[in-house]
This record gives sequence, C-alpha cells and structure tokens, in this order.
Amino acid sequence: MKRDHFIAPIEVKFADDGAATGTFEGYGAVFGNVDAYGDVIQKGAFRDTLRDWKKVKKFPPMLSQHGGWMMTDQDALPIGKWEEMEEDDVGLKVKGRIINLDTERGKNIYGAMRERVLDGMSIGYRAKEFTLGTKPDEPRRLLKKVDLIELSIVTFPANGAARVSSVKSTGAPRTIREFEEFLRDAGGFSHAAAKAIAAGGFKAADPRDEDERPVWSDEVSRLLNILNSGAGS
Repeated sequence: MKRDHFIAPIEVKFADDGAATGTFEGYGAVFGNVDAYGDVIQKGAFRDTLRDWKKVKKFPPMLSQHGGWMMTDQDALPIGKWEEMEEDDVGLKVKGRIINLDTERGKNIYGAMRERVLDGMSIGYRAKEFTLGTKPDEPRRLLKKVDLIELSIVTFPANGAARVSSVKSTGAPRTIREFEEFLRDAGGFSHAAAKAIAAGGFKAADPRDEDERPVWSDEVSRLLNILNSGAGS
C-alpha cells in the first residue's frame, strides 16, 4: 500500500512564552478542507492511529520533505521531535521541536522557518477507510481513517487552512524586522505601531492610538525584561 501525502502550509509567528528554543505548534492537517490532491480528511480519521502511536509511547517521526524520498541517509534522519499530537474540532493539532540547532542542518532548517521560506507541513499516511466521490463537486476521496506514518516540514504547501501559531525564537531580535515581529508578538502592538517603534523608538508611536492604550514606561520595562531573558536562552 503506497504512502499518500496531505499538505498544509504553516505560518511562522514568533513568541516568547517560556518554551524551549525551536518549539513550534499548529495543525498538520485540517478537517473538511480539500487538499491539492482532491482529498478531504474527516474528523476522527486520526483517532485510531494516534491511539496506536501512544501505546508505544512515541509519535510519528518529524522529517524534512518526507525524508527527501530517502535520497540519502542524511535526508532520512528526523529533523525534530513531535511532543504533542491530538485531534480537535479543527484538525490534527501538533506541537514539536526542531533538534540539533547547533549543527548546520539544524540552523538551516530553523532559519528557513524563521524567515517564512520553509512554510508547510505535510502528513505521510496510508488511507485505511475512505469513500470515493461520484460527482464533479465532490472530493476525490473522503478519508475516514488513516494510518499516520510521519509528519514533515515541507517547502511547497497545497492546503491553505493549517497554521503554526508559535515558534520560540533563538534569542533577542537582531534586525529591525525581527524587532517589529517581537513587538507585535510579545508586546501586543499593532503592525503600524510596531513598525513606527522599530524605526524611531517608543516615542514614534502615537500614545493616542485607541488600539494600543499603552502605559509607555511599563511597556518599555516589560519588553526589555523579555529581551534580556531571550538573549540568554
């Protein structure tokens, strides 16, 4: 039985929430959404396979590009570890961590995720139960039960519904763009305010902005504390 793939893009959003460096979370697959191959996954499709994985006290491997189709031994090696995996009303919710961040491969993968150029997740699975569509407006297959083999980080996404909600940064912001992201994610500032602050300092943002309502001295202290703690991680 051949392995199928269901691909979903991820959106890298940085956060400083105390998680280990390299940690990210999101959805590896989304229910009720047609992928590029015309398949739809039904809620409950992962229930049995997740139960089987939990029996052996592990989750499927985290690969890059589905292991590069096993082109080399290096390609086949996992790039991280899935630490949480469960179904909810949206889809297959996952939390994982990129490993070996002190190696060139780890740095390249994590760097590509941070720059949003490696922005997809795709499950490798075998379809165990499904129904075939019979009308032009129906999906090719409605997947009712799948055997989950692996979950990869991939370059080319095909399904627009799943998202990664957070990625733990490797330290303090190093560029203006990273500082803008930090202000939005850790500080809760709007896009416009974060851009103004990053370019001209906190005084550049208009304190009359109803969307912000900041107490500037408190915000400065709080964000500096986050920056200092992040620099030491």
